Amino acid sequence: MTAAFGATDPMPVLFIGHGSPMNAIEENEFVQGFREVGAALPHPKAVLCVSAHWETRGTWVTAMEHPRTIHDFGGFPEELYEQQYPAPGSPELAMQTADLVKNTNIGLDQKWGLDHGAWSVIKHLFPKADVPVIELSIDHFQTPQYHIELARELTVLRSKGVLILGSGNMVHNLRLVAWDKLNEAGFAYDWATEASEKMKQFILEGDLNSLARYRSQGRAFELAIPTAEHFIPLLYALALREEKEPVSLFNDSALAGSLTMTSVKIGMN
Repeated sequence: MTAAFGATDPMPVLFIGHGSPMNAIEENEFVQGFREVGAALPHPKAVLCVSAHWETRGTWVTAMEHPRTIHDFGGFPEELYEQQYPAPGSPELAMQTADLVKNTNIGLDQKWGLDHGAWSVIKHLFPKADVPVIELSIDHFQTPQYHIELARELTVLRSKGVLILGSGNMVHNLRLVAWDKLNEAGFAYDWATEASEKMKQFILEGDLNSLARYRSQGRAFELAIPTAEHFIPLLYALALREEKEPVSLFNDSALAGSLTMTSVKIGMN
């Protein structure tokens, strides 16, 4: 590591339930939760984000100086498409990240940028866009154990001033969204509540193995995690937790029946 990423106290780790892209411009309880957590964070030297919205074959890390703001969604107000989050990238951190990982090859990407799983949340944590941000992709073809082992190889970055952030949603089934209940705070189907409560129990007990075996946890989990991309970032965050490190929840609420915004703080009291 160079002096730019010299030794620091271990940075916290976050898993953020990012929800709708509209959280980038709306004022609501979840945005307030993002801001409160951001205000309590030690100022990082950089952010490494694992976003549900960058799935690839192989594992890649963004390595450009100036990542573009990606508007990877459709059907939203023009105001949302006008949003820019001009945080710098960090080719140096990207190369160091690739060098750290020994169990697989990490490619250096020059095309992606910051998708809404990253910028729509990070803009509330660091509104000045003055913290370099890189993204690590999710290899769609790999197992949960692959992602857990890869995350653990990144642990040293926490002590180099890097905030590692997973962005997804623990319960995420867009096909079953109750659109007529969008304004009914906390509404959840029974299966969503069941899955959420069990997930939170595993998180607070430090039972990462049970979370990694989400396909063996019954019907409620099948409905909560129809595809893995929004769940995998949670595994990255939890794999970085050191023994006896504090873990807590925030934004712990359901939305529209089949989504939860539950987010996780590791290493913060």
